[in-house]
Amino acid sequence: MHYLAGKNILITGVCGTVGSELAQALIGDARYDIGKLTGIDNNETELFFVDQRFLSDQRANFMLCDIRDVSALTEVMRGVDVVFHTAAYKHVILCERSPDEAVNTNIVGVRNVVKAAKACGVEKVVFTSSDKAVNPTNVMGTSKLMGERLITAANNSRSSDTVFASTRFGNVLGSNGSVIPIFQRQIEAGGPVTLTDEDMTRFVMTVEESVRLIIDSAALACGGEVFITKMPILRIKDLAEVMIETLAEQYGRRPEDIKVDIIGSKPGEKLYEELMSDEETRRAIELEQYFAVMPAFRGFYKSVDFEYPDVISEVVTNPYVSSQEEMMDKQQIKRYLLENDLLGDRIDSGHDIAERYWPGDKEESQQ
Repeated sequence: MHYLAGKNILITGVCGTVGSELAQALIGDARYDIGKLTGIDNNETELFFVDQRFLSDQRANFMLCDIRDVSALTEVMRGVDVVFHTAAYKHVILCERSPDEAVNTNIVGVRNVVKAAKACGVEKVVFTSSDKAVNPTNVMGTSKLMGERLITAANNSRSSDTVFASTRFGNVLGSNGSVIPIFQRQIEAGGPVTLTDEDMTRFVMTVEESVRLIIDSAALACGGEVFITKMPILRIKDLAEVMIETLAEQYGRRPEDIKVDIIGSKPGEKLYEELMSDEETRRAIELEQYFAVMPAFRGFYKSVDFEYPDVISEVVTNPYVSSQEEMMDKQQIKRYLLENDLLGDRIDSGHDIAERYWPGDKEESQQ
């Protein structure tokens, strides 16, 4: 029986790419056998369409709610067992331009989730963070780092038994506003495809991988950890060139006619990302699929047994910097895009969409 079986679930930011896919996975996979699912968002139009997707399932309920409103958040959290907090502002440049709004949503919003969860006796809260929280150079990354610290610190409360943990994403390919749909539109228009820097590298993951990380973290969490998926790395320029080679003719273009323009870095943008800081590696352990960064102040957690299945190593010596690790070559990038259906209907990869969430044997995956 899965940890989530029979649990009542709340997803914040359910209209986002990850939030909506998480709802689909929890409702669509009988393996989880959840109780009720409540999804909240402040985007009325998108929430209407999400609601339409699940009309036939009586377990699902979707409501307008802003995580900035702690009173409203507390009301919708009553009777909830597990909270997946995915609501956030994620675009670096917009957070740079509107830092107050980023703080109110990405920091105050997390604090409100913590307060509401404690007040309602929630069993577990899983927060979705970003690799931009590691040694941040921008408002978005800094706000996510503060969110992680608030989540970890929430476990220190003596007035609540709620377990809080974080997940840390890389670049979620195919999500709203991510680089793939942007490049795709530029290729369709005949170019140019715009890059900020030809040496920029990124850790990447699919939406389905982010969903698996969130769900697995709920089962693994003991309190205060940050769980990180082991992710492949690519150079953004290589991704652009692979997409041009693969998609140009589908749009009636010749690949050689589509140029790549270097436009310069945006404010707060990093050339590389890191999965962990040097300091975090000293308190991280390696699992089969993930890294788990332990809380910094272990003295507060003497009563917690941090035990996990499939531990590979109790010592992690490498902080994993995207510019220093082995990257996918162009052929590997193309295969990754096709196998994960990241290029949309224009390309037939022959890949069974049912395996996006459950790779491997289909019968076994439904157990």
